[in-house]
Amino acid sequence: MLVYGLADFSGLMILLIAIWGILFTLGLNISQYWITSAAPEAPEFSNGLFVAFANLGITIGTFIGGLFISSMGTHYVVLAGILFLTLSLILIALRVFIYSPKKASYQPKQVS
Repeated sequence: MLVYGLADFSGLMILLIAIWGILFTLGLNISQYWITSAAPEAPEFSNGLFVAFANLGITIGTFIGGLFISSMGTHYVVLAGILFLTLSLILIALRVFIYSPKKASYQPKQVS
C-alpha cells in the first residue's frame, strides 16, 4: 500500500525501496540457511540450487514488474506483487497437498 500511495514521491520511494531491499536480503539469508541445513550431505549443491533459482526468481519478477510499470504506471507494480503472492500461495498449497506426510508410506528397511 505504501508503494501505491508514495509512487509519485521519488525521495520517499528511494527510502522505501532501501528498506524493502534490506528486509528481502534478510529473508534470503534465512532461506539459504534453511535450504543448506536441509541437505547437510551436499551443502554446496543445495546452495548452488538456491542461488540459481533465487536469481531466476528475481529476474522473472523484475521483468514482469517492469512490464506492469511500463504498461500501467508505477502504482501498479503492486498488482504484480499481489499476483506473484497469490501464485506462490497456490503452489505452496499444491505442494503440501501432493506431498502430505499423511500420504507418504514410509516403510523402514528390514535388518537381516
